Amino acid sequence: MLLFLVLGDVLGSGIYALTGQIAADVGGMIWAPFLTAFALAFLTGTAYAELVGKYPRAAGAALYAGEAFRRPFLTFMVGFTVLAAGITSTATAARAIGGKYLAEFVTAPMIVVAVVFILLTAVLNARGIEESARVNLVLTVIELAGLLLIVGIGVHALATGAGEPGRAFELRTEGPAPLALLAGTTLAFYAMLGFENSVNLVEEARRPRRDLPRALFGGMFIAGTVYLFVAFTCAMLVDPAILSGSSAPLLEVVRAAGEPVPSKLFAAIALAAVANTALMNMVMASRLVYGMAAQGTIPAVFARVLPHRRTPAVAIGFVTALAVALASTGQLAGLADTTVLLLLLVFFVVNISALVLRREPAPPGAYRAPTWAPALGALSCAALATPLVHREGTVYLRALGLLALAAVLVLTQKVVSGRFRDGAVSPPSP
Repeated sequence: MLLFLVLGDVLGSGIYALTGQIAADVGGMIWAPFLTAFALAFLTGTAYAELVGKYPRAAGAALYAGEAFRRPFLTFMVGFTVLAAGITSTATAARAIGGKYLAEFVTAPMIVVAVVFILLTAVLNARGIEESARVNLVLTVIELAGLLLIVGIGVHALATGAGEPGRAFELRTEGPAPLALLAGTTLAFYAMLGFENSVNLVEEARRPRRDLPRALFGGMFIAGTVYLFVAFTCAMLVDPAILSGSSAPLLEVVRAAGEPVPSKLFAAIALAAVANTALMNMVMASRLVYGMAAQGTIPAVFARVLPHRRTPAVAIGFVTALAVALASTGQLAGLADTTVLLLLLVFFVVNISALVLRREPAPPGAYRAPTWAPALGALSCAALATPLVHREGTVYLRALGLLALAAVLVLTQKVVSGRFRDGAVSPPSP
């Protein structure tokens, strides 16, 4: 069960929506950024696996930063950065919803679709976590089925000699190849995100120190393998020039394959996958805001709940407003890059925390990463966060704006209450 929960968290809208953007960066070698992103994410995964064994509590990166550095403000900023990444990821998914997948059913302005979709997600979120969890389970099964369908199309194409396998090894870039590969890797990294949320399941596990690292690495490996097969199939069956101009790249693969799969059916599967990403992130972000308010880290108004539903109405409204603002002002690739940048900052802190906390003895049976893994993980996060990699300067402005908002909230609370409390909160598991 842990394995499938991790897998469901990693699989999401990135592969459905951003494959075309990656093709624009690297041409047919779409699989190369996915492979690099998997390797880099795996390095950070070793830090999470070690730390969750030492501190088996569901507060994730904020908890680890607090244990390593004992600085409440840093702890809060790490926690807020996680929820900010969830909000930008929701905005990314909302922009993806309004592309060619939806055009199979109806044509509408992308911004209008994005705003309406976010509001509908907020309504479901407000109804309760049980309803959200049920929808999440169904959507996870659907999105995995869609990716396995693409893998099956690729296997059939190879067996019958269809497509052009050699095209998957053609690197086409407009600038220096290394920078193009790194730019593609940041988008592919977006598709790998979600593994970090698995540590919030630790208090649900019966044998967390043994089972959670296995589930974490197993889920990442399965997701990475599926992504590689999907990326290879895309390049083999569809010219990268067509992929790069499409907001529904996997739908182009289905059409090119000539298989008896209705376009509308696959478009519906893709929309379910994108919607699932948004729903999971909205639930996570709103509960983090609620938890911070309940602990006195940010103003108490964010802890108010609906009388009958007991859902955090003000927190949901807050994250919904931010998601609408981001979706209305950003583009798909830029919002995905912002999500990645925010989590790269978090991952950098987590990797450094793993090294700092080597001074604490590990419990018997806990996983211990080789020292080079979190060290390389920290270096890779720093490298991917550089301005040379990200295609838009607005990526940094967006991230700084969200972090500035965090500082305003915590300073407001400090002025009101005359104190500052640690922001290491435990988001509820769906």
